[in-house]
Amino acid sequence: MRLADRMNRLGTETAFEVLARARALERQGRTVIHLEIGEPDFDTPANVVEAGCRALSSGATHYSPAAGIPELRDAIAEDAGRRRGLTFSPESVVVTPGGKPIMFFVMLALLEPGDSVAYPNPGFPIYESMVDFLGARRIPIGYEVQRDWFVFDVDSLVEGVDETTRLIILNSPSNPTGATLSAEDIDRIARRAADVDAVVLSDEIYCRILYEGVHESIATRPDMLSRTVLLDGFSKTYAMTGWRLGYGIMPEELAVHVTRLMVNSDSCTATFTQLAGVEALQGDQSPAEAMVEEFRRRRDLMVSGLNAIPGISCATPKGAFYVFPDIRGTGLTSRQAADLLLQEAGVAVLAGTSFGANGEGFLRLSYANSYENLERALDLIGSALRSSRMALT
Repeated sequence: MRLADRMNRLGTETAFEVLARARALERQGRTVIHLEIGEPDFDTPANVVEAGCRALSSGATHYSPAAGIPELRDAIAEDAGRRRGLTFSPESVVVTPGGKPIMFFVMLALLEPGDSVAYPNPGFPIYESMVDFLGARRIPIGYEVQRDWFVFDVDSLVEGVDETTRLIILNSPSNPTGATLSAEDIDRIARRAADVDAVVLSDEIYCRILYEGVHESIATRPDMLSRTVLLDGFSKTYAMTGWRLGYGIMPEELAVHVTRLMVNSDSCTATFTQLAGVEALQGDQSPAEAMVEEFRRRRDLMVSGLNAIPGISCATPKGAFYVFPDIRGTGLTSRQAADLLLQEAGVAVLAGTSFGANGEGFLRLSYANSYENLERALDLIGSALRSSRMALT
């Protein structure tokens, strides 16, 4: 079958490939500790599940409006606005089956071949995949470690964008580094976006999984509402990955076109899922808050445990539920280390290069697993790397 040339430019999300390899080992009788997939290990809160079941039982099994049911769009506008000190119109909200469609639809609506896009690298791999797929030009922006934190290289972003830059993608807290953008970072990026007349896609899917400081959203800066798309959803905050429920908040004129892309692709998001989303936003928030506190406990374990392993240096993430340790001291590449840990230690992790070329020399480990499994994983990682070092010498 002859495929369109653009399919050669389409990337993937390696987490699902590594998950498949790990599952294959489990089918052979191996025990694997899963630190590869970006998914909370907690169940969806009971009140949210009950709301979804009630919706199904009451017949909420039909098409909904393409942009989302009014109840959920109202709830999203109110909740997102309250958390950021802004006022959003429900007409600026588009609900989608997960957050990825917002990335895809916004880029489809805005980018022409030859436009440039600034995005984090290492970063969520779908950013770069979509940039390449649409024939835009890459402006990858890296991170550096300062005082035990990953810091986004705002200087490179400010210098790298120009009048060809149609879109700037931000992700704070970041996948995979756990880095957050400071108020000063946001101020500088907002000024530069206005200078070059760029739209900002601000991926804030982890904004409520935060351990240090306060969440800074670029939408709060002067004149940025008219050029910002906020991406958020329910998968991470409410452990609803399988429900497939995300949303974008954007200028109403763009929301019209993103909704047309929904009509042409998914038609709509499942109605019962959306009604569960209303309960998630308006119901008891204590399960989500308790999850963050448990993630904080696990983060501290992972950072201290990894830093105790020779050859590894691990910065402390400020948000999300990943660590991104520097493993260059082991003498292994990212891919070699990830393969070694899966095959020899039974610990599934991701190579840093799964998140872009700037991830070489790093691994991403999700600590969305039990404290006991994380302790065991740290022991297995240390043993495997010590054995590898002895074999090399």
